[in-house]
Amino acid sequence: METISGIPVPYYLGLAGLMFTIGVFGVLLRRNAVVIFMAVELMLNAVNLVFITFSKSIGNINGEVIVFFVMAIAAAEAAVGLAIVIAIHRQKKTVHVDEINLLKW
Repeated sequence: METISGIPVPYYLGLAGLMFTIGVFGVLLRRNAVVIFMAVELMLNAVNLVFITFSKSIGNINGEVIVFFVMAIAAAEAAVGLAIVIAIHRQKKTVHVDEINLLKW
């Protein structure tokens, strides 16, 4: 079994799967917009862990380059998403996605 820094590769993949599952449950079960954004970030970090694991295991740098771009996009998404949540909170006084109906007449 191949290892990275003494830890077997399936352990990394299991951790990434657990992180992704927690993120999915966070998106599906929570109604707070900030918690949903944190769950999406957790899912992106799980995918990044998979990219890094396979990049290190096969000795190729392409996965690490993809992780760099994913982290940059995630940071921009977090900044824009948080700005939108703050703007909605100022108008509606709530961040629960069930109570926000800005697109309805």
